[in-house]
Amino acid sequence: MRSAIVTLLILALSGCASQPKQRTLYDDLGGAEGIDQIVSHFINQIGHDPVILPYFADSHVSRFREKITEHFCHISDGPCAYTGDNMVDIHVGMDINEHDFNRVVDLLYNALEQSGVPHPAQNRLIARLAPLRSDIIYR
Repeated sequence: MRSAIVTLLILALSGCASQPKQRTLYDDLGGAEGIDQIVSHFINQIGHDPVILPYFADSHVSRFREKITEHFCHISDGPCAYTGDNMVDIHVGMDINEHDFNRVVDLLYNALEQSGVPHPAQNRLIARLAPLRSDIIYR
């Protein structure tokens, strides 16, 4: 009887061990290195865009880098917690219009493209960020 229980336990554990790990969006973005690269390209895109750059005039680039990295990691099911402010508090008073919001999305797509992120993963990230739109655009 005891050997039957041990055998069943071994079979059960080996079945669990053989299950492949589900890939997350975090994995598909390239993990920590991939997200760091995306954020670097995104910041570069913003820094060279004459329409969008003024929105960041009072931003501290190092803090922005840290918090957007955390946010992308968290929202893509990575091992991070987002510790920044909520989107409403961050964007209140910035008077962001729909056109400029869409331009930032375009800049993010450019950064994802530059980073070699596959299109399905790009779209998954944008889909997860899309619900924040109403917290960012001025009403």
